[in-house]
Amino acid sequence: MELASIWKRLTEQQTHLKKMENSRTYSIINISDINDIDFSQVIETSIDTVRKSLDETQFIIKYNITPSFINDGTVVPLQVLNYTEIMELLNSLEWSNDNE
Repeated sequence: MELASIWKRLTEQQTHLKKMENSRTYSIINISDINDIDFSQVIETSIDTVRKSLDETQFIIKYNITPSFINDGTVVPLQVLNYTEIMELLNSLEWSNDNE
């Protein structure tokens, strides 16, 4: 395979991944609800892989299709955000330590 062909394919894959990332939904959830998360329905794989707020009172899940535990009211998100909004949140003092 030619280098130009490989480069084109990699660029297409990166574009596809970026589109997928931008189409995801991000939910902020109370830490008390963490045991109600069905990790087979979200991008994260376990309690150990969720992003937590610095005070560990909230965590983030991301998904492409709204999970049943949200649809049926088992878990009620504090916020539901898009990619731009989650990036802003992650840069806030509640989620990001300036010393890192």
